[in-house]
Amino acid sequence: MGENNNDQTPTIPLLTPYKMGKFNLSHRIVLAPLTRHRSYNNVPQEHAILYYSQRTSKGGFLIAEATGVSESAQGYPNTPGIWTKEQVEGWKPIVDAVHSKGGVFFCQIWHVGRVSDSGSKPNGQAPISSTDKPLSPQVEANGDIEYFSPPRRLRTDEIPEIVNDFRLAARNAIEAGFDGVEIHGAHGYLIEQFMKDHVNDRTDQYGGSLENRCRFALEVVEAVVNEIGGDRVGIRLSPFADLMEAGDSNPNALGLYMVESLNKYGILYCHMVEPRMESVPEESECPRSLLPMRKVFKGTFIAAGGYDREDGIRAIAENQADLIAYGRWFLANPDLPRRFEIDAPLNKYNRKTFYLSDPVVGYTDYPFLEE
Repeated sequence: MGENNNDQTPTIPLLTPYKMGKFNLSHRIVLAPLTRHRSYNNVPQEHAILYYSQRTSKGGFLIAEATGVSESAQGYPNTPGIWTKEQVEGWKPIVDAVHSKGGVFFCQIWHVGRVSDSGSKPNGQAPISSTDKPLSPQVEANGDIEYFSPPRRLRTDEIPEIVNDFRLAARNAIEAGFDGVEIHGAHGYLIEQFMKDHVNDRTDQYGGSLENRCRFALEVVEAVVNEIGGDRVGIRLSPFADLMEAGDSNPNALGLYMVESLNKYGILYCHMVEPRMESVPEESECPRSLLPMRKVFKGTFIAAGGYDREDGIRAIAENQADLIAYGRWFLANPDLPRRFEIDAPLNKYNRKTFYLSDPVVGYTDYPFLEE
């Protein structure tokens, strides 16, 4: 941080150092986890080495794309996994490339639950969920309509096995060289299918009350913390979102209950998605605000959700978050921290190439400033 160099331009809050547990970050800009559909047969590929290393700066923090914890966790084609030896070996050179440039790299571990496309039959069975309610067809960003397989309601006695899948995935992530894991508890996937009352219609100890609905999420957190240590664990939550028909009748209560509970496990960070995807709420008393959760959570607080440069600067300056995660802008601007530093123009992202299987187009071909 500046040493009274009066002739220097003021430090931009987003570009100040931050100590996240044992990790010394050089700036507050995080690469958000972004599904790219380029891991053929669920195995990370060599082209991801360039993709992630392009977006690595010394002391920068990156979160890898959502990575399946088991065969039953996969709902989309060509998304990476971390439950087999081959997948772990596939991740190693990618992680090494990020580390060789001085980056800090976490693996986001997920289970899609009922968000499983209609052609997907994991293990030849229906996808699993908290419920047997099917997900309605969804219109994608490119206008295509996506259809989903009807789910099977998990039996109570099966739930420990899924918790164990997350534990083993965390262990495998550390074996692959990752610095830690982020548990994906957001955006309508399996953990949220338990947490939110618009989806969860169970009558056992995993349904009904807020405590019961959050039980599965916290069992996953506990198992992962016990396996690799809380100082290497983060979680992503989106209490206000209703993606994939996973809404909740009281998102404020849900978010507060989760962060209060997470404090007991001493996890490194909580990564939460803004209720307004376009910008930071102006008013601290905003009824749909992350601020109450930010104040309660004792670890590092990461905010995400449609931030631009000015939003991010303001959020850090006003102590609304410790770090800001950027998705689409980081996807299209591999040198995003440098561009923010000098307020350079940004490459526009192309939604049509987000989910191509091409190893270059819309993936590693976005230009750097020097180009």
